[in-house]
Amino acid sequence: MRTYDFAPLYRATVGFDQIADLMDRVVASETNANTYPPYNIEKTDDDTYRISVAVAGFSDADLNVEVKEKNLIVSAKKVDEDKKTYLHRGIATRAFERRFHLADHIVVTGASHVDGMLHIDLVKEVPEALKPRRIEIAGQKKAIETDVVDAKAVN
Repeated sequence: MRTYDFAPLYRATVGFDQIADLMDRVVASETNANTYPPYNIEKTDDDTYRISVAVAGFSDADLNVEVKEKNLIVSAKKVDEDKKTYLHRGIATRAFERRFHLADHIVVTGASHVDGMLHIDLVKEVPEALKPRRIEIAGQKKAIETDVVDAKAVN
């Protein structure tokens, strides 16, 4: 297994702490990769996404979806009403917690539970102040006219 030293990122950059932290989390999660429950992350449009988590055997009451400090946390805990004796148990209904780190301006718009799949819809809502805008360039003639007007107003 490879190990990466991200110390140079911390020494040579200012304000990029989130990127370095994200890299640390990715490397740390590779060592204990949790594959339960399986999930998909899908880009449905330019600014919309959908996370689908396979949650067979869980009811709506067993599932919990919350956003906390830029993290989407999906968890479930099955309450065993009665102890059953299984001859074969292939459907896992063990408790789980899966975390997804959300980028800036990603907002969870809703969740639905259909046919054993939990679908979580997200959208990227960039504030108007951060969107690119076109700046009008004044021509030379306009600049001279304003200077002339200002000179007349001063005299």
